[in-house]
Amino acid sequence: MDRVIAIFVDGMGAAAATSGVLNQLQGRIFALLFLTEGPLALDEIAAGLQQSKSNVSINMHGLLEWHLVRLVKLEGSRKDHYEAATDFWRVMQEILERRFRWNLRQVIVAADATEQALSQGGAGRERKERAVLQQRLESLRSFFGAVDAGIAAFTRGEMISPEVVRSALRVVARSGRESKR
Repeated sequence: MDRVIAIFVDGMGAAAATSGVLNQLQGRIFALLFLTEGPLALDEIAAGLQQSKSNVSINMHGLLEWHLVRLVKLEGSRKDHYEAATDFWRVMQEILERRFRWNLRQVIVAADATEQALSQGGAGRERKERAVLQQRLESLRSFFGAVDAGIAAFTRGEMISPEVVRSALRVVARSGRESKR
């Protein structure tokens, strides 16, 4: 691999290692495929990155799962070939939907369940303690609801306007009030 491509490959590997989505080798594989014209076979990727073919193969599964790489069949070849995704809008939509929105919703569900348990069995708690718990849960739910709304707007290709966020906060607040009933 030449110096120019190596700089990008190493930089993307370092970025991927801290992303929480990919590991360093996956970032390097993606970068190599991204800067290469046409698809590459596993052995070509392994040679370019000075990695074993089996290690590249294992890491390729994660890239395929995140839709960052796609499998390509070349006529006349029995080998699998791969190419990088180039539609970053779609890639980010996929990552945000599949990873981050799910996590956000889990936090909101946990806050709702905790608040419901507090309203049903929290009579033994002091009024001040209950108020603090309710305020913190509402604050958490509002924040995560706003972030969820922003991600939802992004994945639909919409602007993330203050009104979108305010609307989401009203929905989250309403759902919190309904769960208390």
